[in-house]
Amino acid sequence: ILPSIVGIQIEYNVTSMFSMFGGSQTSTASATGSGIIISDDGYILTNNHVVSSSEAEAYYQVSEATKITVSLFNDDKQYEAKIVGTDAETDLAVIKIDATGLTKAEFADSDSIKVGEFAMAVGSPLGLQSTITCGVVSAVNREVTDTDGKTYTLIQTDAAINAGNSGGALVNSEGKVIGVNTLKLTGSDVEGMGFAIPINSTTDITSQLIQYSKVRRPYIGVTGMDLNAETAEKNNLVEGIYVKDVETFSAAEKGGIKIGDVIIKADGKDVKTMDELNEIKNSHNIGDEMTITVNRNGEQKDLTITLGEQP
Repeated sequence: ILPSIVGIQIEYNVTSMFSMFGGSQTSTASATGSGIIISDDGYILTNNHVVSSSEAEAYYQVSEATKITVSLFNDDKQYEAKIVGTDAETDLAVIKIDATGLTKAEFADSDSIKVGEFAMAVGSPLGLQSTITCGVVSAVNREVTDTDGKTYTLIQTDAAINAGNSGGALVNSEGKVIGVNTLKLTGSDVEGMGFAIPINSTTDITSQLIQYSKVRRPYIGVTGMDLNAETAEKNNLVEGIYVKDVETFSAAEKGGIKIGDVIIKADGKDVKTMDELNEIKNSHNIGDEMTITVNRNGEQKDLTITLGEQP
């Protein structure tokens, strides 16, 4: 597996909003990450937050990556990489280097892994190329919410994952990739709580990033607020999703959804939250028809929308 795992060095511009001389000041910062070779001609899978970790705080702002350098196993040459595509929703990205004859990783079936199986994390933690840590699969289908509020369904492992492991491989006893290491829980009372994106869930994302530089997703075009029973009763409404806004020219507008509607069903299934609505929506393709049932002024209406593409 080692020839299939790369080390990634990223450079960013950091702009301080205030300096001792007044005004803003820009400096350069660096970070490390890991990646997985997925083709012999230089395509590499990694985390979105490795190559696209733009952030802003009250006193400084970090840019998108300005330079990405890749190190290969047993190769002293440094390869400059370009970003092919990124997807913040799944925290995945594809980058590419100008190289051929590379050893691509073998993937296992991550849907078939079981708790207690051997697991090995491979990457470049703290910039230490080709580092291996071992453990087991601690849990599967674990729902974890990151610091940005995004929830992922992940493989949990007690193999040590440190800064710089992100984007590297979690592999099984055969050296086949079962996941992409992505985050860990930290704290004085936390130990051995690392997480990886199941590799089966990356294949369609990877293909789209290579083909389109983004992930094409179906889109309804509403901004909604979840209504629980208490809130609904206080406002003389029903439980469901209150439509706060409808985008102009969107599938929702064309299908007749209006501000003030309460969405109560999608494709005949009860929905009470935006997450439930999006789960049903995401089971469709762009251009598919979808039935949305709304409560409007106490009356129930079935509306048919044709899903657009997420901008």
